[in-house]
Amino acid sequence: MTGFSGSPQVFKGALIGLDPLKPVASVVVFQYNPEKVTRRLRPKTSGADGSEGEALRLTGPPEETFELDIEIDAVDQLATGDPVAESLGIAPQLASLEMMLYPPSALVIANEALMLAGLIEVIAPEAPLALLIWGPSRVLPVRVTDLTIAEEAYDPGLNPIQAKVTVAVRVLTYDDLGLASVGGGLFLVHQIAKEVMASMAGVSSFTATATAGLGGRA
Repeated sequence: MTGFSGSPQVFKGALIGLDPLKPVASVVVFQYNPEKVTRRLRPKTSGADGSEGEALRLTGPPEETFELDIEIDAVDQLATGDPVAESLGIAPQLASLEMMLYPPSALVIANEALMLAGLIEVIAPEAPLALLIWGPSRVLPVRVTDLTIAEEAYDPGLNPIQAKVTVAVRVLTYDDLGLASVGGGLFLVHQIAKEVMASMAGVSSFTATATAGLGGRA
């Protein structure tokens, strides 16, 4: 017996917020991978205003968005007697997603205290850098732009135990973050990988076309 089941191991998608002060507060590994992911790309061009000779000039990488539906439930955890699921349902998982949209409470309190003391001019706090992980070849810095949460079942304490979450994110590029930043570097790696794959597809298509043409000659 080799132990090989014949089924490939499925890579789990995830959304991770990189917050050094709370390293596990925004780590969401998808319980079930979404069946569909909708991507939209919009080019950034300098010719958008109709300037002559500028129609093909690109000012940066395209604006790309992802939309995906995530299902979360506590059935397995409840079946095994998980104490967190029994007391809170899936509220902790939902909170991990939602915290990607909140400024840290400690910073809000500290800024308010300093402002009341007249010591600083308050600067809006930054959200942690979020990463969308969708397979080994797509690790992308993103900003969560929208969360739609449909809670579908509850336990006796009205804690949600089943929910569907629609997550919309915008990919952040080196134009947004700076090429020297962690996020900017990750996006550049992603772009280079795309360039390599596009070249592979071009070679494959050319080879297939040439082979078909030779095969069709008398």
